[in-house]
Amino acid sequence: MHAGKPHFGVTLPQIKRPWVAAAEAARSFEAMGFDSLWVCDHLYGPQSPQLPILEAWSMVSAVAAITERVEIGTLVTPAGMRNPAHLGKVIASADNIAGGRVIAGLGGGWMPREFTDFGMPFLDTGARLKQLAETVELFKRMWGDENEVSYEGEFVQAENVVCQPKPPRKVPILIGGAGEKVTLKLAAREADIWNNVAGRQANLGHKLDVLKRHCDAAGRDPAEIVASQQCLITIAPDAERAGPMADRAEKIFGGHMGDPKGPLGITGTPERCAEQIQKHIDLGCTMFVMEFFGKDTIEPAQLFAEEVLPNFQ
Repeated sequence: MHAGKPHFGVTLPQIKRPWVAAAEAARSFEAMGFDSLWVCDHLYGPQSPQLPILEAWSMVSAVAAITERVEIGTLVTPAGMRNPAHLGKVIASADNIAGGRVIAGLGGGWMPREFTDFGMPFLDTGARLKQLAETVELFKRMWGDENEVSYEGEFVQAENVVCQPKPPRKVPILIGGAGEKVTLKLAAREADIWNNVAGRQANLGHKLDVLKRHCDAAGRDPAEIVASQQCLITIAPDAERAGPMADRAEKIFGGHMGDPKGPLGITGTPERCAEQIQKHIDLGCTMFVMEFFGKDTIEPAQLFAEEVLPNFQ
């Protein structure tokens, strides 16, 4: 897999948090030296539709306007949750606002009401992944050299779509998911970045082997794809404080954000966190999309930036 300099991204506060909190975090994380900022793409809070949550691409554009250097992405945008051609235009606009810093994170989605409440069909898993593949094809053409794009797929249609202005750079496409037969095969064919979901962190080595096999079958050099891991970070200045944090994180998140005590869990003192990150790098994973555990995520992010980041620069 890609063996470049490790890339450290941070998720922004978004659910039950006002824009001012996200904006403060975005500016702080950029100042600390992180490489990218991430938002989740849900129209509803995952636990309940009543949970306040800011819409992802509106937020990406706003973050783009108040930052200068960091890349900004979604983890991940369900391909069928919006009209695909319209979404391609939105992403191109956001990237123009950012000056070429957007990463388009795409996946199949899993929450039916986010689709159906907004008038979009929620297809079965196989069809949603086909829809994802067609959406990627449409985006690549919309953002490419063609003046007008017509596309007639099984699930994605567009007629004479014009996308101007084009994105300032070739938008990196991140495909997120752990499904070995379809998602990883699509990532091997189309993705610039493949992101392993937090719940499958312990299986990272196996998933990378599967991705490599799909790359070999597709005739693609695996080094062209950056391997990324979504992960929860529970970091504390000393072991006495780190232990109880991992217990709390396990209780609050369950398996949804991975196992903070698992073999690849990035948990503990700065020194131990650095060791755990190195384990990922040794497997071939050089990108991290991190969620810092704590009510105030800026404080643990600061500790990570000061004590862990210098090990990998």
